[in-house]
Amino acid sequence: MAMAVKSGGDAGGRRGRRRRTNSAMMSEINMTPFIDVVLVLLIIFMVAAPLMTSNVPIDLPDANGKPAEGNVRPITISVDPTGKIFVADAEVPLNDLVRTMQAISKGNAEERIVFRGDKAAVWGTTSKVLAELNNAGFHKIAIQMNPN
Repeated sequence: MAMAVKSGGDAGGRRGRRRRTNSAMMSEINMTPFIDVVLVLLIIFMVAAPLMTSNVPIDLPDANGKPAEGNVRPITISVDPTGKIFVADAEVPLNDLVRTMQAISKGNAEERIVFRGDKAAVWGTTSKVLAELNNAGFHKIAIQMNPN
């Protein structure tokens, strides 16, 4: 069997020139991987956001005991080492603590409260905060500590 070979001088042998194709170059960016990553990050932040309840840096004391159970999000009150009082992340003076708590709880004295006091905090401030809450009718107060 013989095989036919074209000579290089004809128009059929294009040496050194690029071959043209009928398809145009794709100039669009594929957004699918970007959208996938953004959605995964969104889900991660949506799950992690409720876990970050308070950003007040406090060194909690250690204690043995089991954590309180429940699925209602409590109000967090913190006392830092200098004696400043925080409701959630907002600093509140002791005089305005009861009004702030009544506004947050909408007058519901049965609202759960988590008290976080730094172990280096002044005990006088800590006891005043607990006394103010007790006198205002807030009796569901849990004291948060680090587990051993």
